[in-house]
Amino acid sequence: MFLFKKKKEVIGIDIGSSSVKLVQLKENKGSFQLLNAGIFPLPPEAIVDNTLMDSSTISTVIKNLVSSLGIKIKDVVCSISGNSVIIRKIVLPAMSQEELEDQISWEAEQYIPFDVNDVNMDFQILSPDNNDPSKMNVLLVASKKDIINDYVSVFSEAGMQLSVVDVDSFAVQNAFEANHDYGSEDIIALVNIGASVMNINVIKDGITLFTRDVQMGGNLYSEEIQKQVGLSSEDAEIGKLLALESNNKLIQSVMLKVNETITQEIRRSLDFYNSTAGDDRISALFVSGGGSKVYNLIDTIAEKIGLPVEKLNPFAKLKYNEKDFDPEYLQEIGPLMAVPVGLAIRKVGDK
Repeated sequence: MFLFKKKKEVIGIDIGSSSVKLVQLKENKGSFQLLNAGIFPLPPEAIVDNTLMDSSTISTVIKNLVSSLGIKIKDVVCSISGNSVIIRKIVLPAMSQEELEDQISWEAEQYIPFDVNDVNMDFQILSPDNNDPSKMNVLLVASKKDIINDYVSVFSEAGMQLSVVDVDSFAVQNAFEANHDYGSEDIIALVNIGASVMNINVIKDGITLFTRDVQMGGNLYSEEIQKQVGLSSEDAEIGKLLALESNNKLIQSVMLKVNETITQEIRRSLDFYNSTAGDDRISALFVSGGGSKVYNLIDTIAEKIGLPVEKLNPFAKLKYNEKDFDPEYLQEIGPLMAVPVGLAIRKVGDK
């Protein structure tokens, strides 16, 4: 989102708090072919509170993942979320794209809690304001330059070039729109539950109506299992992943309580959207991220929020050679890959 060069092919790399995920696509006549997909775990302390704490290890993981897949492309698209990025929907006097590009720095000053000289900014004009046709709605995105520079350095150390920085919520939206059909009047909530951050994005006809990042994710299950059941962090993680198969009633009980906590946070965000949305009500909810695979979470969300809930499948419409990719494997990793698929759809030079 913040860095632009001439258009050429890229790979999408999602540096999450628990793993690095990579996707390479090839566009052909409006559809996409999957060329590469891979996941490699990160040590627990490599990323803390969205900050790259162990750049050397992260760079090594990226380098090894790219090498193991035989990828020669050096241009990368990555994304940020949580407290690394500020996203604001603001109302400004109606003006052209060119006029706003000239004025965005001083228009944004009142919305960004940093010196505007210390941030990278981007924006998207959304629509005229319903209450005042002389004004318009603008989506403003900003991140501190030192955060972007950390990512630039990590990829540089891995022998790659960071060409586009996107936002997790928007990457998930790209993956959704490329793989799922929905009407122009449908309002969809996209919820991406990562290890430590949950991204919520409400969209209509390709436009973001509301977005929020919550510092909560799949790690909460492991932490609660550790505390309530008395397991080590490794055993708690295994217990979380095998909750259904193991039929451990105590672990299942803990996970159901965390499901309630996650669902309450989703509901709080959607209620906030609904309080300002008038008649534009959400019609369906799609969940992605590792958290979407958690025992009984999808059912809990559907029951408590009262909406149709589906897993987002980022591979649903992608073409691929079954000699290269096992369909069952793609189905297994699909929930984890929404962000890197959405990143891989991008091109260097995209707005």
